[in-house]
Amino acid sequence: MVTSMAPRVESLASSGIQSIPKEYIRPQEELTSIGNVFDEEKKEEGPQVPTIDLREIDSEDTEVRERCRQELKKAAMEWGVMHLVNHGISDELMERVKKAGQKFFELSVEEKEKYANDQASGKIQGYGSKLANNASGQLEWEDYFFHLVYPEDKRDLSIWPQTPSDYTEVTSEYARQLRVLASKILSALSLCLGLEEGRLEKEVGGLEELLLQMKINYYPKCPQPELALGVEAHTDVSALTFILHNMVPGLQLFYEGKWITAKCVPNSIIMHIGDTIEILSNGKFKSILHRGLVNKEKVRISWAVFCEPPKEKIILKPLSETVTETEPPLFPPRTFAQHIQHKLFRKTRDGQSN
Repeated sequence: MVTSMAPRVESLASSGIQSIPKEYIRPQEELTSIGNVFDEEKKEEGPQVPTIDLREIDSEDTEVRERCRQELKKAAMEWGVMHLVNHGISDELMERVKKAGQKFFELSVEEKEKYANDQASGKIQGYGSKLANNASGQLEWEDYFFHLVYPEDKRDLSIWPQTPSDYTEVTSEYARQLRVLASKILSALSLCLGLEEGRLEKEVGGLEELLLQMKINYYPKCPQPELALGVEAHTDVSALTFILHNMVPGLQLFYEGKWITAKCVPNSIIMHIGDTIEILSNGKFKSILHRGLVNKEKVRISWAVFCEPPKEKIILKPLSETVTETEPPLFPPRTFAQHIQHKLFRKTRDGQSN
């Protein structure tokens, strides 16, 4: 069966349509919870995504260092998502990464098509739009660019954007610095679980095998944002996910039975705990359900970097230290590839992202 190519969402958005095609309209039960994201972001009442200041994570002072770790631990256990500030990556580098990605998306669709991926043939890196992979045949209001950015010897630079000319340089430097940050977080989370400092890093593949995959998500303006989603509700399969964005709100977290909109925190990196760490920690750290809203007024762009264990080499299961008689293992042993298949199977079977 040949899947017809979904039109690029950007082309749809710029065609002047007043109403969106039916395959982008969310099911009725979801529509009741989709509000105006700018109004949602202004809400001061109710729970807010925690902000974690990492300045003291390596402090010489044991007490200060421990306090920082405890804040990280609390956020990982209660939310599984947080704004990281003082994370060690310069504002200037983050701005350059954002500018380079934005410049790529400012190219014409024809120009971007030269980098098109071909999911049907398994070529997943490159420029693309979401194909329907759930029972309802639903599409999401986004285009994206996806590529592996670290380790450097596993990259395919031939599919990296040539325009702008500094894209490869700034994205590579950002990936290197993010990899250092990932190690720092994994060390702290290991200690929070009472494990040796290097344990989680080793369990997700270490420097050689942990893959950093970048997905630049491009959410065009949407004529009927109350009917669509940029990204449907899901949890990340990764170990950790780090996100930059262009300060346009959109990220929502499903917390204590309600959708909470994340505020835009300047110079922060949003970090999600993914399924991989949730499994290894036997559910002590949460992989939170989240989704992306779109709007009529502003294009939203986000830069998500997924830190993923190798697909087949490692069996993911709760670490023995996290399992007791009263806390039996919550997850069966699976490879990362099997975990992804399991999620896709559940999704196609019941039309849900869970």
